[in-house]
Amino acid sequence: MRCLRKGVRRPRSSSRDSGYTETGPPEEVFALVTNREQEPIRIPIEGVLDLHAFRPEDAASVVEEYISACLEEGMNEVRIIHGKGRGVLRRTVHAVLERHPAVVSYSLDPGPSGWGATVARLGS
Repeated sequence: MRCLRKGVRRPRSSSRDSGYTETGPPEEVFALVTNREQEPIRIPIEGVLDLHAFRPEDAASVVEEYISACLEEGMNEVRIIHGKGRGVLRRTVHAVLERHPAVVSYSLDPGPSGWGATVARLGS
């Protein structure tokens, strides 16, 4: 199942929109993903993916598709925020990164988020 679709960010046209606020140029690329209510959410393809908006069982496919979208945009690093918790989501993310052919290496984020995020280096 493909969760992400690339598109172009457009200005919000109504209050029924997803709540995403226009902060960048109108031609910025974003991804559409499906949340718990099966409504599309816009996620900017900027190299940072926050998994808090997704069900744990969707995390693996969201990470795989987001990595593919980042590669298409020429990014060589992705930061995935999985949270600290009990580590279940972190292990899921690491399992995806371990088997993804474009991931050169990954490690826990050395920044302030510590073990609540993982940074993956991507190759071709």
